[in-house]
Amino acid sequence: MKKLNYKDSGVDIEEGNALVDNLKSLVKSTFNANVLGGIGSFSGAYALPSGYKEPVILAATDGVGTKLRLAIDFNRLDGVGIDLVAMCVNDLICNFATPLFFLDYYATGKLDKSKALEVIKGITQGCKEAECALIGGETAEMPGMYAGEDFDLAGFAVGIGERAKVQQQSTAKEKDVLIALPSSGIHSNGYSLVRKILQENKIDLESDFNGKPLIETLLTPTKIYVKTFKKLESKIKALAHITGGGLIENLPRCLPKGIGAYIKESSIQRLPIFDFLSQYVEQSDIYRTFNMGVGMVLVVDSENVDEVLRQSGGYVLGELTKAEGIFIK
Repeated sequence: MKKLNYKDSGVDIEEGNALVDNLKSLVKSTFNANVLGGIGSFSGAYALPSGYKEPVILAATDGVGTKLRLAIDFNRLDGVGIDLVAMCVNDLICNFATPLFFLDYYATGKLDKSKALEVIKGITQGCKEAECALIGGETAEMPGMYAGEDFDLAGFAVGIGERAKVQQQSTAKEKDVLIALPSSGIHSNGYSLVRKILQENKIDLESDFNGKPLIETLLTPTKIYVKTFKKLESKIKALAHITGGGLIENLPRCLPKGIGAYIKESSIQRLPIFDFLSQYVEQSDIYRTFNMGVGMVLVVDSENVDEVLRQSGGYVLGELTKAEGIFIK
């Protein structure tokens, strides 16, 4: 009877260990004074920052979705790590939580150290942009679960906020102003529809789109809004991260009962990619699937509009109304 080792099953321990050795300096570059210990223990440790009256811990988790399929197929992996961080930390700030640290999970059928490192470089870049530490992660090689070198990603972000701020009822009211923070592109939602459009219309992803290959525009990393939040937290009443469901489904999540929003459609600064995709999508689905160029919406009092616009780089999108619902006209 032939005896087997772990590598015979498709799991290369040495490749995994080599990956860990190579990523140590990347991970350490995200550390701050609150990170306790180093890399390689069974869990990461992080000291709670001082200065909070009643600190509350918040957590968010997400993935990159089927955008990852395009990135793998075209071997353009440098941005998906940023996407992973962005999708988590952008959710945290909507609950008035400042991101503290991040963990990632990378699962693959066959580990390719160079590709994994490219992804993790993106994660560290995203963590730096979000001003949070990457304190741990897991790389799992699982032959039979994933085909070939396919892989999937999951991210986990933890933040901190004041209990009073986290638990307070929304103070958003009629006539408050909506300020849009521009997206960098499609971000990480709606890619099942995007891929269906591309396949059914046999669109060449290497073809020119506004001066660069279309695939580059499709894989533009998700914008991270943490620094803007930190600057303007005291002047913001509510935030909505415009992810799956678009403006129609995400904006109501940050509004009190009985309050809706009026958005002037002509005020939306649509990116060219959305004009392109809209040709192939039913009108009723456009604002329920894509962000249409709006990555985050801030609700602010009218007296703070000028200051928020100046510091955020955003623009006025509309205002709140007493009629429930999101009206885009």
